[in-house]
Amino acid sequence: MHAPTSPRPVVKKSRKSFWLKQLHTWHWMSSAISLIGLLLFAITGFTLNHAADIEGTPVVTEKSAQMPPALLGQLTAAPPSGGKGALPRPVAAWVEDQFPVRASGEAEWSEDEIYLAAPRPGGDAWVAIDLATGAVTNEVTNRGWISYLNDLHKGRNSGAAWSLFLDIFAGACLVFAITGLFLLQLHSAKRKSTWPLVGAGLAIPAAIAVIFIH
Repeated sequence: MHAPTSPRPVVKKSRKSFWLKQLHTWHWMSSAISLIGLLLFAITGFTLNHAADIEGTPVVTEKSAQMPPALLGQLTAAPPSGGKGALPRPVAAWVEDQFPVRASGEAEWSEDEIYLAAPRPGGDAWVAIDLATGAVTNEVTNRGWISYLNDLHKGRNSGAAWSLFLDIFAGACLVFAITGLFLLQLHSAKRKSTWPLVGAGLAIPAAIAVIFIH
Protein backbone atom coordinates (compact mmCIF):
# COMPACT_ATOMS: atom_id res chain seq x y z
CA MET A 1 0.00 0.00 0.00
CA HIS A 2 1.44 3.36 -1.06
CA ALA A 3 1.65 6.31 1.30
CA PRO A 4 -0.58 9.27 0.33
CA THR A 5 1.24 11.96 -1.65
CA SER A 6 1.54 15.45 -0.23
CA PRO A 7 -0.65 18.13 -1.89
CA ARG A 8 1.81 20.93 -1.06
CA PRO A 9 3.62 21.04 -4.44
CA VAL A 10 0.25 21.28 -6.20
CA VAL A 11 -0.85 24.13 -3.91
CA LYS A 12 2.45 25.92 -4.41
CA LYS A 13 2.23 25.56 -8.18
CA SER A 14 -1.38 26.73 -8.17
CA ARG A 15 -0.48 29.81 -6.12
CA LYS A 16 2.40 30.66 -8.47
CA SER A 17 0.09 30.27 -11.49
CA PHE A 18 -2.46 32.59 -9.86
CA TRP A 19 0.08 35.37 -9.26
CA LEU A 20 1.64 34.88 -12.68
CA LYS A 21 -1.76 35.31 -14.28
CA GLN A 22 -2.49 38.40 -12.18
CA LEU A 23 0.86 39.97 -13.00
CA HIS A 24 0.40 39.34 -16.72
CA THR A 25 -3.08 40.86 -16.59
CA TRP A 26 -1.98 44.03 -14.80
CA HIS A 27 1.15 44.24 -16.96
CA TRP A 28 -0.67 44.19 -20.30
CA MET A 29 -3.48 46.46 -19.05
CA SER A 30 -1.03 49.11 -17.81
CA SER A 31 1.03 48.80 -21.01
CA ALA A 32 -2.10 49.32 -23.12
CA ILE A 33 -3.07 52.43 -21.13
CA SER A 34 0.42 53.94 -21.21
CA LEU A 35 1.54 52.82 -24.70
CA ILE A 36 0.73 56.00 -26.65
CA GLY A 37 1.93 58.18 -23.77
CA LEU A 38 5.23 56.27 -23.61
CA LEU A 39 5.75 56.74 -27.35
CA LEU A 40 4.98 60.45 -27.03
CA PHE A 41 7.30 60.90 -24.06
CA ALA A 42 10.09 58.91 -25.73
CA ILE A 43 9.90 61.06 -28.88
CA THR A 44 9.66 64.34 -26.97
CA GLY A 45 12.48 63.21 -24.68
CA PHE A 46 14.66 63.13 -27.81
CA THR A 47 13.38 66.46 -29.14
CA LEU A 48 13.88 68.12 -25.73
CA ASN A 49 17.41 66.74 -25.52
CA HIS A 50 18.14 68.32 -28.93
CA ALA A 51 15.91 71.39 -28.57
CA ALA A 52 18.62 73.76 -29.79
CA ASP A 53 19.06 71.74 -33.01
CA ILE A 54 15.34 71.26 -33.75
CA GLU A 55 14.20 74.77 -32.84
CA GLY A 56 11.26 75.99 -34.89
CA THR A 57 10.58 79.48 -36.28
CA PRO A 58 7.96 81.35 -34.21
CA VAL A 59 4.94 82.70 -36.09
CA VAL A 60 3.43 85.84 -34.56
CA THR A 61 -0.18 86.85 -35.32
CA GLU A 62 -1.68 90.17 -34.24
CA LYS A 63 -5.35 91.10 -34.13
CA SER A 64 -7.37 94.01 -32.77
CA ALA A 65 -11.00 94.76 -31.98
CA GLN A 66 -13.16 97.44 -30.36
CA MET A 67 -14.90 96.53 -27.11
CA PRO A 68 -18.59 97.56 -26.84
CA PRO A 69 -19.15 100.47 -24.44
CA ALA A 70 -21.41 98.39 -22.16
CA LEU A 71 -18.66 95.84 -21.55
CA LEU A 72 -16.01 98.53 -21.16
CA GLY A 73 -18.18 100.12 -18.49
CA GLN A 74 -18.04 96.90 -16.48
CA LEU A 75 -14.25 97.14 -16.43
CA THR A 76 -14.05 100.76 -15.33
CA ALA A 77 -16.84 100.48 -12.76
CA ALA A 78 -15.31 97.88 -10.46
CA PRO A 79 -11.55 97.38 -10.78
CA PRO A 80 -10.21 94.65 -8.43
CA SER A 81 -8.13 95.50 -5.39
CA GLY A 82 -4.42 94.74 -5.54
CA GLY A 83 -4.11 95.31 -9.28
CA LYS A 84 -4.90 91.70 -10.23
CA GLY A 85 -8.11 89.83 -10.87
CA ALA A 86 -10.21 87.93 -13.39
CA LEU A 87 -12.21 89.68 -16.09
CA PRO A 88 -15.98 89.84 -15.57
CA ARG A 89 -17.63 86.84 -17.25
CA PRO A 90 -19.37 88.81 -20.04
CA VAL A 91 -16.07 90.53 -20.87
CA ALA A 92 -14.15 87.24 -20.80
CA ALA A 93 -16.74 85.64 -23.09
CA TRP A 94 -16.45 88.54 -25.55
CA VAL A 95 -12.64 88.32 -25.55
CA GLU A 96 -12.77 84.57 -26.24
CA ASP A 97 -15.23 85.17 -29.11
CA GLN A 98 -12.94 87.76 -30.69
CA PHE A 99 -9.54 86.14 -30.12
CA PRO A 100 -8.11 82.58 -29.95
CA VAL A 101 -7.32 82.77 -26.21
CA ARG A 102 -8.71 81.62 -22.90
CA ALA A 103 -9.74 84.67 -20.91
CA SER A 104 -10.49 82.99 -17.57
CA GLY A 105 -7.06 83.62 -16.06
CA GLU A 106 -5.95 86.42 -13.77
CA ALA A 107 -5.31 89.77 -15.48
CA GLU A 108 -3.13 92.70 -14.44
CA TRP A 109 -5.11 95.89 -13.96
CA SER A 110 -3.70 99.44 -14.07
CA GLU A 111 -5.28 102.88 -14.36
CA ASP A 112 -5.27 102.93 -18.16
CA GLU A 113 -4.92 99.30 -19.27
CA ILE A 114 -5.73 95.67 -18.50
CA TYR A 115 -3.16 93.09 -19.56
CA LEU A 116 -4.15 89.42 -19.75
CA ALA A 117 -1.39 86.86 -20.28
CA ALA A 118 -2.61 83.66 -21.96
CA PRO A 119 0.36 81.29 -22.26
CA ARG A 120 -0.21 77.97 -24.03
CA PRO A 121 1.72 74.84 -24.98
CA GLY A 122 3.94 75.55 -27.97
CA GLY A 123 3.49 79.29 -27.84
CA ASP A 124 2.32 82.36 -26.03
CA ALA A 125 -0.50 84.90 -26.20
CA TRP A 126 -1.67 88.08 -24.55
CA VAL A 127 -4.55 90.56 -24.68
CA ALA A 128 -4.33 94.25 -23.81
CA ILE A 129 -7.45 96.35 -23.18
CA ASP A 130 -7.21 100.16 -23.33
CA LEU A 131 -9.60 101.41 -20.63
CA ALA A 132 -9.83 104.91 -22.14
CA THR A 133 -10.74 103.96 -25.73
CA GLY A 134 -11.92 100.33 -25.50
CA ALA A 135 -9.32 99.26 -28.08
CA VAL A 136 -8.30 95.64 -27.57
CA THR A 137 -5.07 94.18 -28.96
CA ASN A 138 -4.16 90.52 -29.14
CA GLU A 139 -0.90 88.82 -30.05
CA VAL A 140 -0.43 85.06 -30.47
CA THR A 141 2.96 83.37 -30.90
CA ASN A 142 3.05 79.86 -32.34
CA ARG A 143 6.36 77.97 -32.11
CA GLY A 144 5.20 74.86 -33.99
CA TRP A 145 4.18 71.25 -33.26
CA ILE A 146 7.53 70.17 -31.81
CA SER A 147 7.42 72.95 -29.25
CA TYR A 148 3.78 72.08 -28.56
CA LEU A 149 4.60 68.41 -27.85
CA ASN A 150 7.66 69.41 -25.79
CA ASP A 151 5.47 71.59 -23.58
CA LEU A 152 2.97 68.74 -23.16
CA HIS A 153 5.89 66.57 -22.03
CA LYS A 154 6.72 69.14 -19.35
CA GLY A 155 3.08 69.92 -18.50
CA ARG A 156 3.79 73.58 -19.26
CA ASN A 157 0.71 75.82 -19.50
CA SER A 158 -1.41 72.77 -20.39
CA GLY A 159 -4.25 73.08 -17.87
CA ALA A 160 -5.81 70.93 -15.17
CA ALA A 161 -7.14 68.20 -17.48
CA TRP A 162 -3.70 67.48 -18.93
CA SER A 163 -2.19 67.57 -15.44
CA LEU A 164 -4.71 64.92 -14.35
CA PHE A 165 -3.83 62.81 -17.40
CA LEU A 166 -0.12 63.02 -16.49
CA ASP A 167 -0.91 61.72 -12.99
CA ILE A 168 -2.91 58.80 -14.40
CA PHE A 169 -0.24 58.10 -17.00
CA ALA A 170 2.50 58.12 -14.34
CA GLY A 171 0.48 55.67 -12.23
CA ALA A 172 0.03 53.34 -15.24
CA CYS A 173 3.77 53.48 -15.92
CA LEU A 174 4.49 52.58 -12.30
CA VAL A 175 2.17 49.57 -12.50
CA PHE A 176 3.78 48.57 -15.80
CA ALA A 177 7.30 48.80 -14.35
CA ILE A 178 6.56 47.10 -11.02
CA THR A 179 4.64 44.19 -12.57
CA GLY A 180 7.43 43.86 -15.11
CA LEU A 181 9.93 43.59 -12.26
CA PHE A 182 7.96 40.80 -10.60
CA LEU A 183 7.62 39.00 -13.95
CA LEU A 184 11.39 39.23 -14.35
CA GLN A 185 11.76 37.63 -10.93
CA LEU A 186 9.40 34.77 -11.84
CA HIS A 187 11.15 34.06 -15.15
CA SER A 188 14.73 34.82 -14.10
CA ALA A 189 15.57 31.18 -13.29
CA LYS A 190 15.33 30.32 -16.98
CA ARG A 191 16.90 33.54 -18.22
CA LYS A 192 20.34 33.99 -16.71
CA SER A 193 20.94 37.41 -18.25
CA THR A 194 17.92 38.96 -16.50
CA TRP A 195 19.58 40.48 -13.45
CA PRO A 196 22.84 41.50 -15.20
CA LEU A 197 20.71 43.50 -17.67
CA VAL A 198 18.62 45.01 -14.86
CA GLY A 199 21.82 45.91 -13.02
CA ALA A 200 23.24 47.50 -16.18
CA GLY A 201 20.09 49.57 -16.51
CA LEU A 202 20.84 51.01 -13.06
CA ALA A 203 24.65 51.12 -13.19
CA ILE A 204 25.04 52.87 -16.58
CA PRO A 205 22.97 56.01 -15.82
CA ALA A 206 24.34 56.11 -12.27
CA ALA A 207 27.93 55.99 -13.56
CA ILE A 208 27.23 58.70 -16.15
CA ALA A 209 25.65 60.91 -13.47
CA VAL A 210 28.57 60.45 -11.06
CA ILE A 211 31.42 60.71 -13.58
CA PHE A 212 30.24 63.09 -16.30
CA ILE A 213 27.66 65.37 -14.63
CA HIS A 214 29.15 68.08 -12.45
